[in-house]
Amino acid sequence: MDHIAKPFEEATGARVIADRTGSTSEMVAKLRAAGDRAQYDVITLAGVGAVELAGDGLLAKPDLNKLPNLEQVDPRFRTGADGHGIGYLLWTGGLIYNTKTFAEPPKSYAEMWEASHKNRLFMPPSTWTDALDTIFATGKMLGGDGTNSEEAFAKLAELRDSLLTFGENPAQISELFRSDALDIGGVYAPAFYADELKDPANSNMGATYDIDEGFFADLMYTIVPKAKPGDDDVVHAFIDYTLDADVQGKMAEAVLNGPINQNAVMSEEAKASPFIIKPEQMGDTAVVHDKTFIADVREDWIARYTQTLA
Repeated sequence: MDHIAKPFEEATGARVIADRTGSTSEMVAKLRAAGDRAQYDVITLAGVGAVELAGDGLLAKPDLNKLPNLEQVDPRFRTGADGHGIGYLLWTGGLIYNTKTFAEPPKSYAEMWEASHKNRLFMPPSTWTDALDTIFATGKMLGGDGTNSEEAFAKLAELRDSLLTFGENPAQISELFRSDALDIGGVYAPAFYADELKDPANSNMGATYDIDEGFFADLMYTIVPKAKPGDDDVVHAFIDYTLDADVQGKMAEAVLNGPINQNAVMSEEAKASPFIIKPEQMGDTAVVHDKTFIADVREDWIARYTQTLA
């Protein structure tokens, strides 16, 4: 709202009406339920959601010629979902940990299974993409390629009695760390805790991407429903604005999402931040899912994750 919607309104005179739906799963369900009834002009969501909705035939393909800022975007992150998705920002996840518990950041997801963290562990809720990451991370921790879900679910079942809470409410997780009730959790996004991570003395919160099994990076997409009420040129102008170098830099610093514009204007503090993943850091330790695979297994994995940890 602060770095995209309001400045866009001021610059163009267009009116932006925001609807902050919770998870990608909820947005997919909402758009499917709406069908051909016009409801949204522009949606940002996780890549797997874009793949699913494109497969349903519910999305339009944006006109790339109307997105000049796309030329400044890292070529890997420009489009996806068979051309229906336009890159937005990198949503990245690793481990969140208690700085009073850990003198140094934990190096493996295996730390979550340590007996000392019993009833001091949190995990992502089942409907979040981060839950799929957690299943994948568990499989990698066990020596597989991440798709070895049978092994992963068996291992995750061991955490049922150690789990204090799911992370549906990031503010609640923040308070639990502040009151020293939590030790560790993941896979989870530092993006929720931009302020807390700057003040670990008071928040007790740290985050790390330096994990043996790797960190997770999901290119979020901007999508356009076929049934949209707004003007096509305004929709494209809004999408292009999200890719502006200044906007990308401000968003990266404010919410710790990775910029995809290679010319993103960032402060020196943001450039040095270990919590903002830049395109040049997307090497071997970055786990980027095959979105078609994740779309295929998502519903089954969500159901089994719920059954395993409930």
